[in-house]
Amino acid sequence: MRMAFLPDPVLVRVPATSANLGPGFDALGLALTLYDEVEARVTGGGVTVEVSGEGEGELPGDESHLVVRAMRRAFAELGEGEGKTPGLALRCRNRIPQARGLGSSSAAIVAGIVLARELVAGGAERLDDTAALTIASELEGHPDNVAPCLLGGFTIAWTERGRAEAVRREPDPGIRPVLFVPEERGLTEAARAALPKTVPHEDAAFNAGRAALLVHALSGDPARLFAATEDRLHQGYRAEGMPATASLVAHLRGQGVAAVVSGAGPSVLAFGVDAWTPRPVSGWRVLPLDVDVTGARVGGELR
Repeated sequence: MRMAFLPDPVLVRVPATSANLGPGFDALGLALTLYDEVEARVTGGGVTVEVSGEGEGELPGDESHLVVRAMRRAFAELGEGEGKTPGLALRCRNRIPQARGLGSSSAAIVAGIVLARELVAGGAERLDDTAALTIASELEGHPDNVAPCLLGGFTIAWTERGRAEAVRREPDPGIRPVLFVPEERGLTEAARAALPKTVPHEDAAFNAGRAALLVHALSGDPARLFAATEDRLHQGYRAEGMPATASLVAHLRGQGVAAVVSGAGPSVLAFGVDAWTPRPVSGWRVLPLDVDVTGARVGGELR
């Protein structure tokens, strides 16, 4: 099938995400009200990418940009590899910190896939969210961040027979996420390398119970978030490589705050309930947010 490209530019807004949420390693994720915006249009040839905000002056401005790569992958899916590869002009307004455990790469991937299907006539019908999630998961390597970025809210994601699957749950309206973002960056690959190949059965059982409790807490019983966010599967093993992160998590939990490493770190996610007000922490940006309930959204103007 040959693609028909639409002439007008398309804008997509994609949220930051936090994965794992303590015990839900590689499965649980939450969308947050901090957004990247990307506008794209099809041109006669070549690729240009303008980046402002986070990653400005660092991210590539050509075919190697992750949004462009995701668009090419989605175009191939929509066009079955036929037809001329279109030129592209992108403008990116990035607010999601790069390499901080907040899903910046997932946001770029989801933005690219959604833009591609919106720029192709009939693309939304030919590439639904289930197919988009699978492509995004293949590009990212796992679905825990791309699922909430695409769908919004609180998601449980897994892979079955080579396809990414996810269910979305409505988060309790009383949940108030707070991000603590450091200046230093982290690498997911390094964080994964710190994990052992096996864990004690007792720890695996502990995490299974806490992950189940976390689904309950986030969906309607936030008073149980402190117990629900306990983890024995990954955070302790990664602590040596992120001492400042581990120290802040321990400090907040010592105050009774449900705090976890956000994704692979080094950012920290805390759940504010009741009257807790986060205080400034030296060396960290403190960002009180809400849960994003819409996920990737098409339309509007670049701000």
